[in-house]
Amino acid sequence: MMIGKRDGLRLLDLSLDGFWNSFFAIVVALPAMLASWVPLAGELTVADASFGLRLSMLVRLAIVDVGAWVLPLVALAAVADYAGIRHRFVHYVVASNWGSAIFAWMTLPVSLVRLVFPGSGDLAAGLSLVVFIATLVLYWRLTDAALEKGAGTASAVFGGMLVASLLTLFALQDILGVTPA
Repeated sequence: MMIGKRDGLRLLDLSLDGFWNSFFAIVVALPAMLASWVPLAGELTVADASFGLRLSMLVRLAIVDVGAWVLPLVALAAVADYAGIRHRFVHYVVASNWGSAIFAWMTLPVSLVRLVFPGSGDLAAGLSLVVFIATLVLYWRLTDAALEKGAGTASAVFGGMLVASLLTLFALQDILGVTPA
């Protein structure tokens, strides 16, 4: 779907069970997400922090990321009827969940650079920017293919979900005290 083949949607399970099973994508993405949480937890805690403190930070980072994944979908469910996408909501969620798992794995090289070479801030930042732009483009294409409502609706949903995800991310970071310095 992200490379322009709209028939990829037919390969996904769009039943009620498929909808709920698509949240298993979070579990599929966990190893890649864990690779990003470990160096970040180290950066957000003091150098001589105990294992328990770092583990606590890791759990809070997990809550932030999973919340930023799921809560915007809950918000979209609330407004899907008003947005005229209620009949494509399941399609969007299933495609979005599995796509998000792929995107999490796309960020793994950046996480590995940060993990293996802690002093490589500029390289990691540049690589992060490239991956971020690529995922935005691919996520828009996925949204367009899943909704089948045209570029305008896809752009509105994409933009709304991007803003909702970022607001959720920032709010949860602030609430849980994991705001990067």
